Amino acid sequence: MIKKTILVACGAGIATSTVVNEALKTLCKENKIDANLIQCKITEVSSLADGADLLVSTTIANKEYPFPVINARAFLTGIGIEEVKQRILAELTK
Repeated sequence: MIKKTILVACGAGIATSTVVNEALKTLCKENKIDANLIQCKITEVSSLADGADLLVSTTIANKEYPFPVINARAFLTGIGIEEVKQRILAELTK
C-alpha cells in the first residue's frame, strides 16, 4: 500500500490536534496503514496541501481542498467516533 499523508489540524495546531494525531497513529497502526501524519494549524493546510491525501480537522475547514476533509470532533467528544474512524479508514484504503 502507498504511504498516505494525513493533515491533522485544529485552530492553533497544538491541543486538540494532538489528541486526534495520537488517535490516528493508533488507528493506522491497528489497520496496517502506512501514514505520514502532519499536525498543523487550520491556516497552514493550504501550504501543506501538495501531496496530502486527507485532512482530519477539529475545526471548520472553510475552504475547498483537493482531498477529503473529515471533521474530527468525535475524537474529543466520543460521540460518533466509530463512524468517523470508518470514514477515515475508507478514505485511506481507496
